[in-house]
Amino acid sequence: MTINTKDAKPYHHGNLKHALLTAARRLLETEGHSDLSLRKCANAVGVSATAPQNHFANKAALLTALATQGYAELATYMRQGIDEHADRGTRRKAALLGYVGFAQDNPALYELMFARDRVASNDPELMRHVGECFVILADISKAFGNFEGEINKVEAKQQMFVWSLVHGYAQLLTANRFKKSDMLEMNILDIIPDLRG
Repeated sequence: MTINTKDAKPYHHGNLKHALLTAARRLLETEGHSDLSLRKCANAVGVSATAPQNHFANKAALLTALATQGYAELATYMRQGIDEHADRGTRRKAALLGYVGFAQDNPALYELMFARDRVASNDPELMRHVGECFVILADISKAFGNFEGEINKVEAKQQMFVWSLVHGYAQLLTANRFKKSDMLEMNILDIIPDLRG
């Protein structure tokens, strides 16, 4: 019996998990998360269709790993260009610009990170990176705006306001919804009502 080695796919790969995630990331940006599959990733990497199951039990596990990468990168973007001694105003500007910059640079990944019922929201590694992003958002929300009430409610209002504002702005921007020339000339910092603190 002759085996056609040209069509055979190897079962071993130097770092298969990393290679699959890299392929998935490329496919995500070109095809979106709905059309992404383990089979397509395996094909892109050049391994058998069953090989990815050693690292990802199913598509949801793959998407969760991608979202985890996304939140880790988002935190990096939000801290870009600042040091440990930067004041809150500087941290706030960097975080807001970083949040929007990440969404612009990775629109499909950004969409996946907030897609409903696509990732395992109880995944510990995912939650760790989500938490890291929220710590940054909580920090830059302090002393923001003129909210009234008990201190814990004020802080919650500040966090919800800032997150809603930057997330909504990023979504509208990546969807190309700002079409007026005056809008195109602005960035997130131009529409924040209060950057003191």
